Amino acid sequence: MPGAIVKGMSGRGDLLREVMLETGTSQSELSRVSGVRQSSISQMLSGKVNPSDGQLDRLLSCMGYRLEVARRYVVPELTRSERRSWLLHRRLSAHLTSSCLQSWQPRIERNLRRLRGGVSGEPHVSNLDRWELLVERGDLPGLHRALTGLDRDSIEMREVSPMGGLLAQDERAEVLGLAS
Repeated sequence: MPGAIVKGMSGRGDLLREVMLETGTSQSELSRVSGVRQSSISQMLSGKVNPSDGQLDRLLSCMGYRLEVARRYVVPELTRSERRSWLLHRRLSAHLTSSCLQSWQPRIERNLRRLRGGVSGEPHVSNLDRWELLVERGDLPGLHRALTGLDRDSIEMREVSPMGGLLAQDERAEVLGLAS
């Protein structure tokens, strides 16, 4: 933005507070101008409520500012084991189709039974239930997310993955070679 002063804060409430201070806008004045209840603004400022980007942009616009969100990619920090698991599951995801899932289903169900016999505690038991549900429903988008996601939830799901034995041995060796 040419001629714009760009500032960043750690949280949305902090950003709202800074603009209110810079413009001399009180909570009650911002409430009147924006139509947002003063108690809601107070909760945003205290961190009890985290406004969406749209809500924050609307409040900032009442004070003559706009919200700019900068998106960038980051390389997640994975352990060696998590990276290997992700690479193997990513390769499986590349093969995953509805007909492929049907052919894999008997093996997946055997793996689920075997895993249930040796796994206890949370989140593993719940994650096995989630795998079972995804497979039963044929939820391809959900399976792709579990197989390739880099969020903590997906990583933990792969810790009890019922997908063992589905990759051909040469393909598995190739993927593990890439992981080294």
